[in-house]
Amino acid sequence: MTTTTLAALVPVLPFLGAAAGLLLGRTAPGFVRPLAVLPVLASLVLTALVAARQGGGRALDASTLLTPTGSVPVDLALHIDGFAALVAVLVAFVASCVQIYSTGYLREDPRYPSYAALVSLFTSAMLLVVYSGDLIVLLVGWEVMGICSYFLVGHYWETPEARAASLKAFLVTKLGDVPFLIGLFALGTDAGSFRITRVLATVASGGLDHPTLIALLLLAGVAGKSAQFPLHTWLPDAMAGPTPVSALIHAATMVAAGVYFIARLLPVFEASAAAMVVLAAMAAVTMVGSGLSALAQDDIKRVLAYSTIGQLGYMTGALAVGDRGAAVFHLLAHGAFKALLFLAAGVVIHAGGTNSLAAMSRMSHLRDRVPDAFWTMTVALLALAAIPPFSGFFSKESVLGAAEHTATGHEGPVPGAAGWIVLVAGLVTALLTAAYATRLWLLAFRGRGAEAPEHVREPLTMTVVLWVLAVPSLAFGGLAYRTLPGWFDGRGLAPTLLTSVLGTGLAVVGALLTYGVWQRTSARAARVPLGAVAAHPEGDAGQVEAEAIAAHEPAYGDIARAPDPADPARVLLGPLFRPAASGFHLDAVYSALFVRPVLAAASLVRFLDREVVDTYVRGAAALPRLLGAAVRRAQTGNVQTYVSALLAGTVVLTVAVLLVASGA
Repeated sequence: MTTTTLAALVPVLPFLGAAAGLLLGRTAPGFVRPLAVLPVLASLVLTALVAARQGGGRALDASTLLTPTGSVPVDLALHIDGFAALVAVLVAFVASCVQIYSTGYLREDPRYPSYAALVSLFTSAMLLVVYSGDLIVLLVGWEVMGICSYFLVGHYWETPEARAASLKAFLVTKLGDVPFLIGLFALGTDAGSFRITRVLATVASGGLDHPTLIALLLLAGVAGKSAQFPLHTWLPDAMAGPTPVSALIHAATMVAAGVYFIARLLPVFEASAAAMVVLAAMAAVTMVGSGLSALAQDDIKRVLAYSTIGQLGYMTGALAVGDRGAAVFHLLAHGAFKALLFLAAGVVIHAGGTNSLAAMSRMSHLRDRVPDAFWTMTVALLALAAIPPFSGFFSKESVLGAAEHTATGHEGPVPGAAGWIVLVAGLVTALLTAAYATRLWLLAFRGRGAEAPEHVREPLTMTVVLWVLAVPSLAFGGLAYRTLPGWFDGRGLAPTLLTSVLGTGLAVVGALLTYGVWQRTSARAARVPLGAVAAHPEGDAGQVEAEAIAAHEPAYGDIARAPDPADPARVLLGPLFRPAASGFHLDAVYSALFVRPVLAAASLVRFLDREVVDTYVRGAAALPRLLGAAVRRAQTGNVQTYVSALLAGTVVLTVAVLLVASGA
């Protein structure tokens, strides 16, 4: 079987699994779990075969005309280079882990069949984006992911938080997709084709007529999909969905799509220096702002959500300095340890018995109760904090090294200012990342919250997945930085001395400072009894999470009022704590600037339609109605009346004719 045939099957298999799962979910429930897991596992095997055959060499291209358009053609095309081959392996690997984990996590959920089918469809859409060689076909996968995220984030639709979060995620991402669609059409028109290879050839020959406009329009869609400032506000609220969904969205799909899109079309953005500076500024604000917000969150999943936003900022920062190899390297490493963090958080939620989604201020003595989650999450947090030799160290240092090279070398089409912006923001974020990672570890596993009763042990499918993901979180970076340049552009990914010392030093300072403040506040704080709460008797993590969201606990309310007096974030952030905990009130700003004016305009339009337009419509209808009433009165049904009227009319007409004749 040819490589292109194998590649074509990769997105098809999860799609068929999703369709079969939806059809058989009610009639044959015993087939639901195999249909959820096996097609995705088969896709994982196929992506590995495709990657092995591609081998980082010449890109594989295949196409067939999808439909005649009369102008710019649309092709069903594949374009598989080293970037696509490896990202597809990541997507299939994480999706397989999520599906296996979900068989235990949502084992009692009555809506598991639809959930599993949507996860498979989500995976299929992302694989279509990765392998697609045509921008319109890529757009199909791009939009299908948006629909899937809407349903999956709103899985617990009984709760107002889940309904609001799913709607917000859909609307915010669509807000970015509108200019993104315009940018795609403009790009295809300038290039005369939607084929990615022809677009890149047009850029290389200088044939792009509006590079800055196109790049900025495309960046709007990327900001929405990959949760970059200013369209990042949907991602923390999306934690209302099941935890495995969060792992899938944050590690390998949806938010990774925007970064991958820029990496694939990076020459389009490099054609405009202004667009690269805008991308660098967007990445810098995203990194620092999300780091501060993550440090102030009480809910463990919101910490991880803001962490994802910041790590995506590193990736877009690498792209802003023109190094897509470093960006995709960090994308691959981040996918493993972020999936592990979310899935371990699911175990912590299960064990905490807090009746809140995952309030760290209410956790206590979880280290001994969930040893698998403790050890694997520790590995993932060390990778997140970029502590050597964990994978995050090598990938993050490749980003910082690329930024330093651009800032000091001034080579290529990227302005040196972009390098300095990314470098400074990346170093500050390294300190913040280590601080909030250390705080999460301390509050989750050495916290002073309420004691929860013993819980039912997690299913084996959940704990095995944690250890599987721990392996690449620990070892991937050290192995990959030597081999990945051959799969990418050939640029080195090895850590540089200066950024390694600065980045690791700041990370250690952030971790030690947080630990010292925590020890000090813990020693002074009186033990605050938060009240024991009962664990769910069934031991089903998905049900615990659904009830937690419904309980309206502080995780989705005023998150700045965490009751733990030993929280080091209050000391570290000082007056910034409350603004950071609320995401710097961006939701309120957007509500005042956009939501309220739109609602006011809608109310005005409704008033004008009801009181002005309808008045004219009613007036225009009144005259015919009055005439009709007059005619209706003449229709009495009395034959004598009709004959009398006929005679009277005849007389009148006769007189009129005689008068006219005599006058003539």
